[in-house]
Amino acid sequence: MHIHWFRRDLRLTDNTSLHAALADDTDIVPVYILSEWKKSHRWTGPGRQQFLCGCLESLSANIATLGGRLIIRQGDPVEVLRKLIRETRATGLHTNRDPDPHGRKTEQSVAEMCADEGCAWFAHQDVAIHERDEVRTGTGGVFRVFTPYSRAWRKLDKPTLRRAPRTLRTPADIISLPLPTLATWGLSDPGLKLITPGERAARDRLKQFLSAPLFRYGTVRNLPAEDGGSRLSQDLRWGLLSAREVYGKCQEAAEKGTALERDSANLFITELIWREFYQQLLWHHPEVLDRNFSPKYERVEWREDEKAFERWARGETGFPIVDAAMRQLNTTGYMHNRLRMITAMFLTKDLHIHWLQGERYFAQNLLDGEIASNNGGWQWSAGTGADAAPYFRIQNPWTQTARFDVKGAFIKKWLPELVGVDPKKFAEPPADGKSLAPGYPLPMVDHARERDLTLQFFKKGLAE
Repeated sequence: MHIHWFRRDLRLTDNTSLHAALADDTDIVPVYILSEWKKSHRWTGPGRQQFLCGCLESLSANIATLGGRLIIRQGDPVEVLRKLIRETRATGLHTNRDPDPHGRKTEQSVAEMCADEGCAWFAHQDVAIHERDEVRTGTGGVFRVFTPYSRAWRKLDKPTLRRAPRTLRTPADIISLPLPTLATWGLSDPGLKLITPGERAARDRLKQFLSAPLFRYGTVRNLPAEDGGSRLSQDLRWGLLSAREVYGKCQEAAEKGTALERDSANLFITELIWREFYQQLLWHHPEVLDRNFSPKYERVEWREDEKAFERWARGETGFPIVDAAMRQLNTTGYMHNRLRMITAMFLTKDLHIHWLQGERYFAQNLLDGEIASNNGGWQWSAGTGADAAPYFRIQNPWTQTARFDVKGAFIKKWLPELVGVDPKKFAEPPADGKSLAPGYPLPMVDHARERDLTLQFFKKGLAE
């Protein structure tokens, strides 16, 4: 009897650990372990947990169609798995490796427990196409800059895909908790408009993306009103799709397209590489979860301004593009990638609030909030991360609006109070000093002034 421990791989298709467990024995115990925290958590929030509940419900139904059962347990993974091994007399425990430091620590403890229990321990590569130490510099070092990492990543051979199993049997006498609800973590319904959870919905999204949007990606990916992204990010985060399959099918589609279509597909694949770049940075530099990737910025002074942070979080800054983006996040658990950069730079460069606060807010509210990508993106925007052009890159929310939401369609969708306003007014501060509409706030800061202050703060920190 073997156990497969589901974690961030909530699918049956191309699941490395599940495939390996079934290769040894078609009678397996597929288990998901619920965490015990209540009310609040640094890395997650109500919307994310609601999405997780839907994914587990879908996974349970899919396993049932194969003849098995998803076993739900709750508690410390080491002790839960120890008990399950003893109950089932399992001789092997399989799981897919977690790229984050917390998962890594847990895996070490579980491996030690398995050794004590006489149960073979198997930790498989699955979350990334190329993980940890696979992509190295010519001298064997770790890449700190994306472009050379990307070139090396592309040169490596890519793994093949594995089909979904056709049958899976779980002994009937194994006790399981019911599927979780928000009440499991002491949470209430946030009332969000969430994208459909589960493997089938994710596969439908991938199919839709490959049908045409992939070939327009290079043209519209920066236009939030066009919704030109793949909308697959939460599917990769929760493992509803494997990165191998997404990459492989994008490559297949590109090979059949025109030169321009191949270029567009290549830009999307670059985003998959960014995801793995940040994962390997976190693997080798776990300290970035609490500190700047570049230690030279440790003396930069940040402001503590809870009221300003709350205005940013609620989407009440008086900068329409920022406010629309935050309201999209707060309503759907999703934010367009271009807007993530704009809002992050606004918090760090215009309000001078530490990136850790914004990183935490995104982690709690984004359905796709991967620890590595979220941390890497925030440090990139703050100017403290792995970047060849660091702190002096400061995006202007007004000019960003003029470039990427010319007609104000995205802004008007999420800020209905501005529906009747000329979109040209979204691209500059109010010249007359008056609000754009009744009830809508004036800009809370002068961007030009705050830009100069940011440069001063960073230069002062570097000089000390």
